[in-house]
Amino acid sequence: MSRDGAGSFTIGQWITESASRTPERVAIEYLNRLITYRDLDEGSTQLARGLLAQGLGHAERIVTLTENRPEQVELFFACAKAGLILAPLNCHSSADELACQLESFTPALAIASQTHADRLSKACSLVGAVPPLSLETFADSLERHSILVDLPLVGDDDGLLLISTSGTTGRPKGSLLTHANCYWTNRSLDLSIPISADDVVLQVLPQYHVGGWNVQPLLAWCKGATVVLEPTFNPDRVFELVKKRHVTTMMGVPTTYLMLAQHPRFNDADFSSLHSVVVGGASMPVSLLDRWHERGVEVVQGYGLTEASPNVFCLGSEDASTHVGSVGKPYAHVQVALRDVATGDLVADVGRGEILVRGPNVFPGYWNDSLATADTFIDGWLRTGDVAERDAAGYYWICGRNKEMYVSGGENVYPSEVERVLCLHPNILEAAVISIEHPRWGESGRAFVVAQPGIDVDVDDVIKHCRTHLASFKVPTEIEVVSDLPRSPLGKIDKGRLRG
Repeated sequence: MSRDGAGSFTIGQWITESASRTPERVAIEYLNRLITYRDLDEGSTQLARGLLAQGLGHAERIVTLTENRPEQVELFFACAKAGLILAPLNCHSSADELACQLESFTPALAIASQTHADRLSKACSLVGAVPPLSLETFADSLERHSILVDLPLVGDDDGLLLISTSGTTGRPKGSLLTHANCYWTNRSLDLSIPISADDVVLQVLPQYHVGGWNVQPLLAWCKGATVVLEPTFNPDRVFELVKKRHVTTMMGVPTTYLMLAQHPRFNDADFSSLHSVVVGGASMPVSLLDRWHERGVEVVQGYGLTEASPNVFCLGSEDASTHVGSVGKPYAHVQVALRDVATGDLVADVGRGEILVRGPNVFPGYWNDSLATADTFIDGWLRTGDVAERDAAGYYWICGRNKEMYVSGGENVYPSEVERVLCLHPNILEAAVISIEHPRWGESGRAFVVAQPGIDVDVDDVIKHCRTHLASFKVPTEIEVVSDLPRSPLGKIDKGRLRG
């Protein structure tokens, strides 16, 4: 969409339209606060004007570091209306990791909640950036109610979200999602997992995940539903909220549902209002799926990735028992192909290959990283790095990954990033990380480290080092000191032999 006209698929208009239909309906319930659609629409408009009055221009970035909060939702819609880009950073990231992202995204503003302000302040100081503003108070400091600034025309292809991911080099990348990307992925979601104005959506998935926006919350606000927003995931709170607030649906990763199912309250919990739950991030174990079905709750499964905004495959609850282990079929408006790993040819009908994705949900590329963008596309298709098998009925089954990335508690972990941090330890010469099964997180890391000549490695000290420089979910759960690492004839570390 050109800059001379407003787009048809821009997201800022969603909240305005919902406010015009049901201004007094609750859009967000957060702890003891109720935010109506009128509140959210008027507040985000005034905030958008305030940001523009401060001199922020088209496509400038605002980074945030916060737990789930309604202030960030208001900021999101303000960015949508002002033509700005929101970059929510992972609140588990270390100051070192945050500094790398600040260098990459060059934000116009950095904003943090009180809980995370010190860490973002440290990151800003590491790169010589201006200290962050307070999420809780910065909007009022703009004197937004007295500012009258015309909002710009926002285009469909303008950036809206910049979701940080770790790359195979261990350096951060930003997946840029446009208004059109977010529109179409939610349109697809609504055709498979619809939400109505009568739904009450519980959001425990963090807002630094693409799923924290594009898997239920944005669709809920488009439809005029209520989102019960929780700052963090707490099983006891989930049981209480489902009962007291009559929650009808929620989204989580397998670990979310495992921790709930293992809780003493699970068998007697009141799930009478909960008609379905959505799971993503990794496959749902059959035994866990059965536990939820026994409680009368439908489980919708699927597959996605940030670069696809994220929805690609969906397996409805009606297929869960007959297609155990499948991720289902592509969403509407999403094209999928399989590329033979050996020949590079597209696989026809039944077969196996790397998953390729194409459609209006697919991102335009990584922020200021043309090489990484070029590498992730082939002939107009997004390369996922994941291998799947397609059966005669058109169902897909994930077979494995071309990439080494693994998923720990719903969080993507790239071994190369962990290896880089391990090798920063003064006593470590080399390191290699592989994924292993974990009873709670699904997968975790096992690190093999080689000590510097004549020096001993203290495993506890290495773990402490990792916790200082890495998000908690990236810290290996097992560390083994070895004399050397197995290598291929070309000298590359042979991780296949490490896996045994």
